[in-house]
Amino acid sequence: MDVAQYLETAGTLAWQVPNLPDTTPHRPIKTVGVIGAGTMGGGISMNFVNAGMTVKIVETKQDALDRGLSVVRGNYERSAKRGRFPMEEVDERMSRFVGCLSLSDLADCDLVIEAVFENMDLKREIFTELDRVMKPGAILATNTSALDIDEIASVTKRPEDVIGLHFFSPANVMKLLEIVRADHTADDVVATCMSLAKTIGKVATLVGVCPGFVGNRILFARQAQANRLLNKGVMPWDVDAALNQFGFRMGPFQMSDLAGLDIGWSKGAKTANPIRDALCEMDRRGQKTQAGFYDYDENRNHTPSDVSAKVIRDITGVEPTSMPVDQIIEACIYPMINEAVKILEENKAQRPSDIDVVWINGYGWPADKGGPMFYGDTVGAAAVLAKMEDLAKDDPTCEPAALLRELAAKGGKFTDIDIGGLKTKGDA
Repeated sequence: MDVAQYLETAGTLAWQVPNLPDTTPHRPIKTVGVIGAGTMGGGISMNFVNAGMTVKIVETKQDALDRGLSVVRGNYERSAKRGRFPMEEVDERMSRFVGCLSLSDLADCDLVIEAVFENMDLKREIFTELDRVMKPGAILATNTSALDIDEIASVTKRPEDVIGLHFFSPANVMKLLEIVRADHTADDVVATCMSLAKTIGKVATLVGVCPGFVGNRILFARQAQANRLLNKGVMPWDVDAALNQFGFRMGPFQMSDLAGLDIGWSKGAKTANPIRDALCEMDRRGQKTQAGFYDYDENRNHTPSDVSAKVIRDITGVEPTSMPVDQIIEACIYPMINEAVKILEENKAQRPSDIDVVWINGYGWPADKGGPMFYGDTVGAAAVLAKMEDLAKDDPTCEPAALLRELAAKGGKFTDIDIGGLKTKGDA
């Protein structure tokens, strides 16, 4: 099967949920509540407004609410100027927003999506309140990108109504939606959310609860290896150039600068990433400060930075060195394949091709390489295993998955892995 046929089949399969009958009832969704009017909350809201639904969007203060809705209006106005819809439709769409300053204002919503920053205590507090105020049968969703949704659900008396809806930023543009099934999520909640994803024009994959779910968990594995290369003296622009050559529009450090180096960091913090910490302390926090791993001009064009090169050299104590492009690619890509195999071993994804759908639609994986699982088959399990064993000598997190060893021994294919698909405690 060529890569185009594979991806077409993968996209079709992603919508199919084994053991979820077509006759499963759907909960009616007419009014959606969104908690948070920032970049993510505003973007999420636009998906539902675009589909003709009313959205109640909540902020804690009026100025934050006004600012968020102003950004949304600006997005719509730019789209109208580009001819995507008539200018008069801007007001029509904005009329479907209802600004709110209290969670209790969401009581009659059919679905509520929490889109605040990644802090478990805050999310537990919000879901405790949602449990108190929301009508029976409402779906309670979190947009968390990595946190334990079972823990979030545990503060409610209705964990069967809780699900993860992980949108990708910018949420009004990015196609991927990871729908995260927690241990107690009801079948009709899953069926409703899968159907709703189609309604709002997303590409959905159903995944299980683990740190980072499918997409970010694999991303974390890649970033860890990219950081290890810095500790060996490889410069960030060399790592990025290799990943660009592989086919990614943005490499790991270009992506970090775009997202903001201060995600998960606060002033004075000492994290597991001292290079990032040092850059942030210097107010080099990425594109938004015109300096991160790279220097940026007023048009956000980037150039390698002597400042960050010195920071890296001072912290690692290693002089800059070069590494062949193919070795950089293997060091970053093969751990992604290994992590994907571990996800399948743990029954946190429905099928290997779903992992490829996630990476193609959410992370810019080059389409001609089909996704981590498809690409793994082009290089072979034996090659991936050999690299992982080499990396594991210095990094225990690179321990090869047991199933990777098995595939290498038997000449098996990553895309053929089937050990029961997605499972939760309810399936045990």
